[in-house]
Amino acid sequence: MQQGYAAVLCVLAVLGLEAAAPGECELTRLLQDKLQYEMRLQYMKHYFPIDYTVQVQYEEVLRPSNITRLRNGTVSEAALRYLWFHVSSQAVLRIREVLPEKHPSWKYTQELCQLFDALGEEYSKYRQTDVETVVADLVKLIYSAGAESRSKAVRPKALLDNCLKPQPSIPSCQMWE
Repeated sequence: MQQGYAAVLCVLAVLGLEAAAPGECELTRLLQDKLQYEMRLQYMKHYFPIDYTVQVQYEEVLRPSNITRLRNGTVSEAALRYLWFHVSSQAVLRIREVLPEKHPSWKYTQELCQLFDALGEEYSKYRQTDVETVVADLVKLIYSAGAESRSKAVRPKALLDNCLKPQPSIPSCQMWE
């Protein structure tokens, strides 16, 4: 079993299992492949200057403790997947904003953006009313770059690590059998 899939199985065991659409399963698998440690290390650390950071809003960093807090507040798995999608896709866009087209990581981030766009089609089925208020408010904060939002300097690799580690969005697909 690949190391990345073992991590996903651990996340699934912690987050609980919930069924998802086949398209979501396939896209999640492709994202999992693109977010392998070696690729994140190469494209987001080795190709950037030492200690390079990207400014993001505080809400754009989704950590396992935040997911646990939301889950304890009885937020549904579907709402957590919705939140994970918006936070992760925004993180990739933030990284891409700072890259010139000839940067070695440009194509990698382009591929990630395409996968997130396709996954966005799957998540567009969620109506705003189907998502808990706390999650809807967080998503609004992510897209509002207002003066009242707190910013944070984060390394590009750490942003992509955060796309993978707290991933409540991984559906319980039969992809590991």
